[in-house]
Amino acid sequence: MKPTVHYDINSDLRYLNLLSQSFPSVAAASTEIINLEAILNLPKGTEHFLADLHGEYQAFRHILKNASGNIKRKVNELFGSEIRESEKKELCTLIYYPEEKLELVKASDEDIDDWYHITIHQLVRICRDVSSKYTHSKVRKSLPADFSYIIEELLHERSDDTNKTAYVKVIVDTIITTGRADDFIIDLCNVIQRLAIDQLHILGDIYDRGQGAHIILDTLQQYHSWDIQWGNHDILWMGASAGNNACICNVLRLSLRYANLATLEEGYGINLVPLATFAMETYANDPCTEFQPKLLRGNDMDEKTRQLTAKMHKAIAILQFKEEARLFKRHPEWRMTDRCMFNNIDYDRAICTIDGNEYAMTSCLFPTIDPQEPDRLTPEEELLMEKLHHSFAVSEKLHKHISTILSHGCMYAIYNSNLLFHASIPLNYDGTLKAVELYKGERYSGLELMQRIGMLIRSAFASDTDKEEHDYAVDYFLYLWCGSDSPLFDKSKMATFERYFLTDRETYKEEKGNYFKLRDDAEVCDRILDAFGVSGSNRHIINGHVPVHASKGENPIKAGGKLMVIDGGFSEAYHKETGIAGYTLVYHSRGFQLVQHEPFTSAQDAINRGTDIKSTTQIVEMSAHRMLVADTDKGVELRAQINDLKELLYAYRHGYIKEKRA
Repeated sequence: MKPTVHYDINSDLRYLNLLSQSFPSVAAASTEIINLEAILNLPKGTEHFLADLHGEYQAFRHILKNASGNIKRKVNELFGSEIRESEKKELCTLIYYPEEKLELVKASDEDIDDWYHITIHQLVRICRDVSSKYTHSKVRKSLPADFSYIIEELLHERSDDTNKTAYVKVIVDTIITTGRADDFIIDLCNVIQRLAIDQLHILGDIYDRGQGAHIILDTLQQYHSWDIQWGNHDILWMGASAGNNACICNVLRLSLRYANLATLEEGYGINLVPLATFAMETYANDPCTEFQPKLLRGNDMDEKTRQLTAKMHKAIAILQFKEEARLFKRHPEWRMTDRCMFNNIDYDRAICTIDGNEYAMTSCLFPTIDPQEPDRLTPEEELLMEKLHHSFAVSEKLHKHISTILSHGCMYAIYNSNLLFHASIPLNYDGTLKAVELYKGERYSGLELMQRIGMLIRSAFASDTDKEEHDYAVDYFLYLWCGSDSPLFDKSKMATFERYFLTDRETYKEEKGNYFKLRDDAEVCDRILDAFGVSGSNRHIINGHVPVHASKGENPIKAGGKLMVIDGGFSEAYHKETGIAGYTLVYHSRGFQLVQHEPFTSAQDAINRGTDIKSTTQIVEMSAHRMLVADTDKGVELRAQINDLKELLYAYRHGYIKEKRA
């Protein structure tokens, strides 16, 4: 006989009365308890981790479609030797790009009805497999309205059941004869894509370098469940959106450096004509050698456009250094006034002095700089800055995307014993947590530091923020971008000026912070995990930010498996440096798999030739038993709900709350 459970009903009565609105009877509460107990015993949903996308929208969308090879693995497991390898490849391509692949099939297949029959049955098998770890209710919510009933019937009835063979056959026949086969296949493929991944985690840096950050965010706005831990490049665009002029200049400079204006102009409607006009007038006779753009694959540019881009690049870089110097001087507590580089130049000798050492400059052509007041903007620069500021301020789509990043993101997250953040946690030289100064001299470290920074960021966009705090928050975006104690930077300096203007490459060095020096130490990782309250026998830190040099033998798994770095160079700009085209991490019910990707050619190649991203899967850690929902954070939440419902049952059965009869 089970012991009697006693509840302190009186202390919880107000809450239980609210709960009774959703579960108005013993029967309703009991049914929900049964449902939640059953869910606890389903396999854990698959989590997908990506980092440092940097505008590479085609590769990003393809990896979403193929779930980092998860769908291909399912197809191989389900069909084995039943069908040829070429047929499995065609089936995968259909799932990834159903609309486009259907057009090719219909143009080449002589017996399209037979193909429809075979393909629909194959897709139903795959959909049945990927949906098996979810409740019928969750699957139903994922189904398209037009075919919800039909897909449900096909998922729960098998054609090899002799009692249902004719029933299933007629359903498929009717889909085809009514001319709905294409629509049905497209919707079914989209359901498979959606159910293959339960939760998507993006560990920062959607923006910069690649051509389609805005397309990535358009895609994410339609995605079923995702979160983001803000990266330094995201923060830069957030700062630009909030009105930080130095951030605006940095955003423009990076876009011009990589000759990537699509996100600015096509995505957000930023007007660059004033900058182009100013640059042509101000730097007409300047070759701007240091500012020639870095051209990535498929980004050809004629000489005239290249020279205009270089002049715009220099114009915005000079403006950036001036705007940054203004903020560094406004905030001496940042200890960055030594980065007011124009104050360190002997303009007659073309020499820059840093830490008492003199360095030759590549050039010293600065028509907008007054050596007596080097950080002062000329009237023309002031007007240009006003126009650029206005263009960012009125970009409705940019503000919608930044709002999306704010609503889905934060500086860190904890999911299922995994601590996620983009770059670092500031540390002292001995690996202890470093206290960092924030607004009004307050100092924080570890968890509280990340929380306070997150709150400060949000205050830059909140209408009810005190003006002084709001203004500081807007300024602080620049510190997060390039400050030595920023968890999103964590280096001694950002040597942008040196790389442009100094000949001595020794000045380019940016000393990494203690986190990057000590992150391979398991004890340091444990200290960070303890500080964030991450528990569990298999707990991990997962981050990106610094590309892993796989070609040089660097291992993305560090600290004896406690830390996983999944920035393998998604952006084409890093491919030569890293030797690969990014990592993604998949965490399913049986453990972790790290997927190393080769460069993606194009969606058109995938459609026409059935090419996929070539990926190598590394087993990082496998669970001794298949993980269930009960083993996850969701399980903790469901158990709490079950306990609340049991307390409600007690209240009903002992007369504290009356049942509401229909």
